[in-house]
Amino acid sequence: MEQTQSFGPILILLVLIVSFLYMHFTNGSGLTRIYLAGAIVLAAILILLPSLNIDLPDWYKAGFGATKIQLGLDLQGGTHLLMAVKLDEAVKTQLRRRGDDLKKELTENKIAFQDVSVDNSGNLVVKLKSSADRTSFLDLVQKSFADLTVSSNTDSSSPGPVYSLSFKPQEEATIKSNAMDQALETIRNRIDQLGVRETTVAKEGDNEILVQLPGIQDPERAKELIGKTAVLEFKLVDDTKNVQDAIKNGPPPGDEILYGTSESGGREPYLVESPVLMTGDVVTDARVRPGARLEGPYVAVELDNRGADIFDAMTAQNVGRRLAIVLDNTVYSAPVIKERIPGGHVQITGRFSMEEAHDLAIVLRSGALPAPVEIEEERTVGPSLGRDSIRQGEMSFVIGAGAVLIFMAVYYSGAGLLADFGLSLNILLLICVMAALGATLTLPGIAGIVLTLGMSVDANVLVNERMREELRNGKSPREAVKLGYERAWSAIRDSNISTFAAGLILFQFGTGPVKGFAVTLCVGVLTGLFSCIVVTRAWYDYKIQMRKLSVISV
Repeated sequence: MEQTQSFGPILILLVLIVSFLYMHFTNGSGLTRIYLAGAIVLAAILILLPSLNIDLPDWYKAGFGATKIQLGLDLQGGTHLLMAVKLDEAVKTQLRRRGDDLKKELTENKIAFQDVSVDNSGNLVVKLKSSADRTSFLDLVQKSFADLTVSSNTDSSSPGPVYSLSFKPQEEATIKSNAMDQALETIRNRIDQLGVRETTVAKEGDNEILVQLPGIQDPERAKELIGKTAVLEFKLVDDTKNVQDAIKNGPPPGDEILYGTSESGGREPYLVESPVLMTGDVVTDARVRPGARLEGPYVAVELDNRGADIFDAMTAQNVGRRLAIVLDNTVYSAPVIKERIPGGHVQITGRFSMEEAHDLAIVLRSGALPAPVEIEEERTVGPSLGRDSIRQGEMSFVIGAGAVLIFMAVYYSGAGLLADFGLSLNILLLICVMAALGATLTLPGIAGIVLTLGMSVDANVLVNERMREELRNGKSPREAVKLGYERAWSAIRDSNISTFAAGLILFQFGTGPVKGFAVTLCVGVLTGLFSCIVVTRAWYDYKIQMRKLSVISV
């Protein structure tokens, strides 16, 4: 069920920003600033309510939204997968395509051949019918297939010379690198469309991909969706021969046996012609559409201009025949071509459930994997481990925060208590902003919050020490406050800017837990500056304007 989108959190964030600009760069009264600080605290609480798992009324969700802090894999559990991409299969696939191109060139150049196929070792084997075509063949390969190397081979069943072709080492390395990049992007696109938030999809080594899915409810479905190769092919059904005879005696030359799902739920065999008329690389979009009550939903597929032209010609030439729509060697449907179909609009039916149709649309939209993937390692992080991690993280935060607050109150007296209020507000605003943005909280993120607390303490210590110094030099409380904030600002600004820049670099180049740490660090720097420089200063300004600041307890 889709969540209702709301601009409430964004509006509240804008209020926070406007309030900061007003309170920091204007000379408004201290009382007005205190009222604004109170409004900010109220706004923060409103944003945080959904994160407390409270049953909120619909009017609240419509006005403020229901975004909340997301928990990472280490806190709420989920699925960890390490997948190996079979790059050698990607090389074989590319070699088969070059073999199809070679067949076409051989035919056009009238070079007779017995067979062109990829053997088990991953080489393209070409069997010529006559030794007279040897020179023509070698010239053709040198001219049009410069990315391949040629070596002589032997086969007693061939009437003519036999050659073995393979990619040059540099070309093979390029194919593997491109296949790895394509697999990474395809898996990332599929997971994004699955709706899992804050996932980790990263390359590991030369041929492995790490996938982390926080809070995934159906890991088996996710694995099937991620690992499906999704090679979409269109082939003609051979209705001139009996499929049962082909199963018993083997398929005739040029045909193959594929299976689909029958109306009763069993396997239904199809005898299809081996040539692929069109592949899924021409698909631009795929959407689930509701079908008739008895047939269920179907997948509407849109083709690009090249695909539309191919499909138009293919249907025009084969009216009355059945067209098999094949995905990963499984026949999803085999409708009769009743008429020419222009425009590039294709429907895939197959008695799908809504979930099956949705998954099929995802893999078609995201494209085919360039090679099969194999799950090498799978770990499921259970909720109990997540709860233990949360308790340990909470304990570390409570101990650290408590020690800091007690130290500030004891060492700086009244100024320390005011600093404690600023520190508490900093944490509240930090969690509020993360909730409004729907950010993910991880164990490293909790560590970032603790570090943020330390940065805020450092700013308050600088301000309080400056005020102490001015008071020792005989300045009045009013002058001590003004000079204390002004002279501490340069040091506070420089340290926070460098920390914020480091956080941005970690977020840009880090993955998973590192990004979680970077998010809390960057947001914490901003909220820490606001609470220390703006909010605590507002209290002193209010006391000064009311002529009640006769002494500073610092």
